[in-house]
Amino acid sequence: MIFSFLPVLQVILFLSTRMAFIDSVQSVLFTFEIGKAWGLTLLITLICSLFVFIFDYNEKRRYGYIGVFLSFLIILSIAWSSHPSSIEPLWGFISDSMHVLAVSIWVGILIIVSWLSSNHDNWLKFLNWFTPLAFLCFGVTIISGLLLMNYVVNYEDYINSWMIPYGQALLLKHLFIIPLIIFAIVNSIFIRRKLKHGASFNPKPWAKAESIIILMIFSATAALSQQSPPKETIISAETISPTFSMFYSEDVHADLNIQLSFNFTSSLLLLLSILFFVLIVLSFIKKVPAALSLLVCILFVFCIYLSFMTGVA
Repeated sequence: MIFSFLPVLQVILFLSTRMAFIDSVQSVLFTFEIGKAWGLTLLITLICSLFVFIFDYNEKRRYGYIGVFLSFLIILSIAWSSHPSSIEPLWGFISDSMHVLAVSIWVGILIIVSWLSSNHDNWLKFLNWFTPLAFLCFGVTIISGLLLMNYVVNYEDYINSWMIPYGQALLLKHLFIIPLIIFAIVNSIFIRRKLKHGASFNPKPWAKAESIIILMIFSATAALSQQSPPKETIISAETISPTFSMFYSEDVHADLNIQLSFNFTSSLLLLLSILFFVLIVLSFIKKVPAALSLLVCILFVFCIYLSFMTGVA
């Protein structure tokens, strides 16, 4: 609730430079879609909090179902205030709702179980139902994510979007998805195979590592919400990303088209990233601590990112 208010606060502060502060608050909360959506989110959140405080879902199962329904309404209110919904009210709202819902189910369960479970005695039973659910949610997340991406950047201009901060955050988000897939496969398939054969193995550190990667993706997603999307940005010296300027020293203009053209440096970094990719897989086979595997994941993303940036021409 608090974090969802930050975008609303940004609009209020922007308008407060042109009108009285109280007038800007009233204008945003009662006339802007983002303000009305946050008001609905606040109302549903308060109702949900009171419901959880008053009723014990352990007594009656239907209390839990009501709590899930209220949480679903919060997701819908968040999707209502999203950028795709403002561009395409129907399909943007549906795509964002499915995206947030799938991520909430998958990641919410993963974080709670990996960080708050007291032991891993029933981990195999947990994987039996969570693995298909996680793969389903991941598939919905990818499909809805591609649909949402189309509202802010044309697919053919994906590489050009790297010139602005939005494109840089989007690239990092996509790169972190690669090691996430590896960890998801390890946690769902290989670890289950180990547990079925009675191996003495604690899967919780690997699940925690996967959740940390997801939090990094969330960080990149949060950065996206603070930037102007490519379809609404004209490339110029003022809108160019400072990070991109470190690798591209030529003049930029609105009609500039960039492409990947691997040179010696970028090719070397790409090979190094492939090496780290292999090490991620080997780290599980060789029973390396999950924290070290997480470090290798970060190095993989760092190297492949540098490979792309040094290969821009």
